[in-house]
Amino acid sequence: MLDVLFIKTSSLGDVIHHMPALTEARRRLPEARFAWVVEEAFAPLVRLHPAVDEVIPVALRRWRRTLLRPSTWRDVAAFRRALRARRFDEIIDTQGLVFKSALIARYAQGRRRGYDRTSVREPAASWFYDIKHKVAWDQHAIARNRALTAEALGYAPEGPPDFGLDRARLAPPAGAPYGVLLHATARADKEWPEANWRMLAASLGTGIDLVVPYGTPTERERAVRIAAATPRARVPERAPIDEVARLIAGASFVVGVDTGLLHLASALGVPLVAIFCASEPTLTAPLGSGPITVLGAKGAAPSVADVADAIRALGA
Repeated sequence: MLDVLFIKTSSLGDVIHHMPALTEARRRLPEARFAWVVEEAFAPLVRLHPAVDEVIPVALRRWRRTLLRPSTWRDVAAFRRALRARRFDEIIDTQGLVFKSALIARYAQGRRRGYDRTSVREPAASWFYDIKHKVAWDQHAIARNRALTAEALGYAPEGPPDFGLDRARLAPPAGAPYGVLLHATARADKEWPEANWRMLAASLGTGIDLVVPYGTPTERERAVRIAAATPRARVPERAPIDEVARLIAGASFVVGVDTGLLHLASALGVPLVAIFCASEPTLTAPLGSGPITVLGAKGAAPSVADVADAIRALGA
């Protein structure tokens, strides 16, 4: 039986963009065993993918914050020992970053594969691979993941991307319809102005309940201010990523900036409107089976009216 280790640790959007590669690999190689090294916060989401046999959490983000603690180095050593305790037939690093993934590939035992130096953002990562694959830059991140995985495992990608997530199974029991406003992003330049969110919430709140999630204390404060624009909006408690996935799966629509949760909504097939402010959507726009409208571009954020009209055009 072919035993394969995938390495794609973070961020959330990158993890979601790797899921179609797993779905296709399972379809092509039904008897293979697939393990995935992923950042611990995203492990609950990866466990929802039916093609993944084993999830191996890694705590790179937490370790970076506590580098001076002896306990951190004990955790690092334990992770390395656990990874080296078994041998894989193929180790595929679709992340292509030295410290996030290539060093992890080096710790693991087996034939290591990854992007060649011309196909990756950090060329030094290719030093750690036994076999290097050339993958064109001018394609969506999902297509790059699928191309590398397919070449490493001996088949050609075919058909549209399938994220492997079942919206119907994940969605909570039917209740009052609601929309989700994803205002938070790790990059400040990708944010849509808070005043716009408040105006949008006030406009949408005349016809449907709204949920405004958050990830950090600062984002929570902004979420509360946005929700205050209409009595039909609420701010849920911070929850693990698998619970957030269930919240999104049950939504009538999602509107959000270029962030990982937006890509999760597209992976689930939820109707969505994507707001781009500081990045071009060409290579990272959300893809999925549901209705998707992409508004804005680098340096050209959409207006509140444009976003509201796009949501209504979805039938929400």
